[in-house]
Formats: sequence, structure tokens, C-alpha cells
Amino acid sequence: MRGKTVIVTGSTSGIGAALAGAFAGTGATVVLNGLGGAEEIEAARRTLAERHGVEVLYHGADMTRPEEISDLIASTERRFGAVDILVNNAGVQHTDRIEDFPPEKWDALIAINLTAVFHATAAALPLMKRKGWGRVINVASNHAFGGGVTKCAYVATKHAVLGLTKVTALETAGSGITCNAICPGWVKTPLVDAQIEARAARDGLDIEEATWRLLIEQQPSGRFTMFEQLGAAALFLASDAAANMTGSSITQDGGWTAL
Repeated sequence: MRGKTVIVTGSTSGIGAALAGAFAGTGATVVLNGLGGAEEIEAARRTLAERHGVEVLYHGADMTRPEEISDLIASTERRFGAVDILVNNAGVQHTDRIEDFPPEKWDALIAINLTAVFHATAAALPLMKRKGWGRVINVASNHAFGGGVTKCAYVATKHAVLGLTKVTALETAGSGITCNAICPGWVKTPLVDAQIEARAARDGLDIEEATWRLLIEQQPSGRFTMFEQLGAAALFLASDAAANMTGSSITQDGGWTAL
């Protein structure tokens, strides 16, 4: 990926940080984005740059603000001359039954998990089309294929992201641009940790037992998908090996979708 510029939204922690690290490890210039304290973010940026000998920039665009998303894309192009790869990863979660789901939480999930994907993609595609090459990688979820109790907003956004992935792929087919989705099952992230802790408190379980029950209900392997595996999938989708793969999704779910 040397010579390529990659934007990864929501990349100051969790899956996004792992994807940014995977691209940096292959020589790409990386633009980070996400939440956190200024010192913590700067330390992560500096560490990534020094470890891999690449240029790493941080942009603090708020994914609920279209004008800031547009500036993320535009400022990257001004600084590095291109946006070659866009990884739409930023996401949030809230769980409640539909009748109890706070409208402001619904709006926040729609804005960050879905609408931000549209705005970032819409801003990046003209730059990719001028070069005749580009990769859009959307981090969806196995919840793009089925439902989940108390997850109405999250499930709705992930279904929609998969649909947007297909439309983007069709509109760019034959242009040198591809758009695909990565759909993980359970990954050990802060979002999942919160769900495990809530289950443990609700059912009177220790964390180990709550973790096992969470996994085995839907992920037959009984193992979390690892950050490194997600990074490898993203690198594959960005590579020439996947040049004729578009509108597709890669599931990494320990058998979840086989149930």
C-alpha cells in the first residue's frame, strides 16, 4: 500500500485502530479520525507513524456533522494529493426495546453509523474517479443480515450500510473503484465489553461466564474475531487481488451466518 492514502473513520480505538495499523504496516499514509483526549490521540498517532515509518495525520471531524466530514476528505486530498482508500468504520451502539428507545439515541446512531458513510463516500468518490482508482470499505456487521433484540437502530443502520455498499458498487462498476463491506461477528471491543458487563449484571454472572454465553449463542466457534483478521480482510479488499470484487461482503463470524 506504499504510495496510497487511507482514511479510517473511528480509528482512535477498537476495530478502526486495528485497521489503521494494518494499512500503516504496509506503508500507506494514514488519516486517523475519532474520539479521545488530545494527548492520547497524539501519542497513538506518533506511535503509529514511528513504528511503521509512514506519515500519519489526525483529523477530528465529528461524524454527525456533514460539513466536518467533507473537510476530512478535502483536507486529506489537499495534504496528500489523493484519497485512495476510504474505510467507513465509525459506529456507536445503544440498546433498548423499541418502545423505550430514546429518539435522540436513534438519531445519533443513524447519523454516525449510516449518514456519515453516505457523506464521506459522496465526498471521496469524485477524487477517486479523477484518478481512476479507489477503494471504499464499509465496516458493517453480522447484524446486517438479521435482527437482534434491543438493537433496532444498530440493526437498521447495518442493513442500510450493506444496501449503500451495493449501490456504491453498481454506480462505480468498471471505473477502477470498488466498494465492499466487512461484516464481523463478535469482536472484543469496548462496545462488546459493555454488552458483556450488562449481561453479567443482569443475570448475576461473572465476566468469564457472561462472555462465553454471549459468544456461544451466536458465534459457534466460541471465539472472538481478532483485530488482525479484520485488518487482513481490509488489506485484501484494497489489493489488486480484489480488483473485480465489488458490492460484496466478507463475514468473519465464527459460523454465525451459517446457523
